[in-house]
Amino acid sequence: MTSKERALHRAEANGLEPLFQIGKEGATDAVIAQVEDAFNTRELFKIKIHLETAPESPKEIAQKIAEGTGCDIIQVIGGTIVVFRINLKLRQKEAEKKKREKEKARKAAIEKRTERKRIKYSN
Repeated sequence: MTSKERALHRAEANGLEPLFQIGKEGATDAVIAQVEDAFNTRELFKIKIHLETAPESPKEIAQKIAEGTGCDIIQVIGGTIVVFRINLKLRQKEAEKKKREKEKARKAAIEKRTERKRIKYSN
């Protein structure tokens, strides 16, 4: 991942709320499984680490999560981790949605043009 891509993802994550909180147990298999499940519905999210109770540093926990899920660590700052992984199914759904919206707008423009012609020729 390039530094520009990383900066873009950091900017996107700026307004996100953390999805998970990791405390005294650390990065267990259950946490890694939950993170894996979260990647089915989104590509980018935050994880909050409770610094007082976590058994490891946030960087170590981020590394374990990245190894377990195959994601990229975008940022570790304080007790917050931002992770990213491309989801091709999600991107395909978004592309199909954009295509449907574009087609709908095209049909609306044609209808509008047709209506103008009807009004012009009826007068």
